[in-house]
Amino acid sequence: MRIGYLQFAPVFGNKELNLQRVEDYLRGAKADLVVLPELFATGYLFESRQELLDLAEDTTGPTFTALRAMSQELGVSIVAGIAERAGDDCYNSIFVFGYGEIAASYRKVHLFDREKQLFSPGDTPFPVFDHRGAKIGLMICFDWIFPEATRVLALKGAQVVCHPSNLVLPYCPAAMITRCIENGFFAVTVNRVGVEARAGVELKFIGTSQIVNPRGVVLMRSGEVEEGLRIIDIDPRQADDKMVTARNHLIRDRRPGFYKDLCDVDT
Repeated sequence: MRIGYLQFAPVFGNKELNLQRVEDYLRGAKADLVVLPELFATGYLFESRQELLDLAEDTTGPTFTALRAMSQELGVSIVAGIAERAGDDCYNSIFVFGYGEIAASYRKVHLFDREKQLFSPGDTPFPVFDHRGAKIGLMICFDWIFPEATRVLALKGAQVVCHPSNLVLPYCPAAMITRCIENGFFAVTVNRVGVEARAGVELKFIGTSQIVNPRGVVLMRSGEVEEGLRIIDIDPRQADDKMVTARNHLIRDRRPGFYKDLCDVDT
């Protein structure tokens, strides 16, 4: 499977330009699946909820229409972070576009910082679905800090986890190595680069998008400021081998009876 990511600096509010840049990068690319950053079309720093409502789209919107057409014409499945509008709610979402259709979606469960003032918390389970011969799992940015998220994806059989992000904290790239080791899957963490300064806030995004294999080996990593499409060949079936030693299995050796406090403790 040829899988990759596009690390770039979206221009806030200019969906047409951001979509054109994605198309320019993907045109001629030989890939089965490419992952785009979180909120790639709109940018991240919304000044108000009304601004978010104005820029967010439902599944009939122009970003969805463009990505359906792009996936069909270019023959590439696209995992895209999109501001999704559903009635009066807005979600920080992922949609997967393949063969001109929406193959899967996910709404961000763990909202980060100012996102809590803007987005509704996700109301969909962490999904794993069959796509192009692989079992693909979805999560978004700050989900990384909660190991329960990636464990659920592993228990559902995810071989490749797609992880669109807008990272500003430095910890995630290293943490995702551990997530891959403890769950035995591939992870594609794609970040954006650049700076956004709006609403009295300035954020510098750390780049360092990466693909990590089930043993925690970084197969590919971008720099902190570079833009570009990176693609690599992987065999998703490597994630089916959960043996750590001849006697230890990542999934079968779990003892869930001792983990009940994870859900029983009232926080």
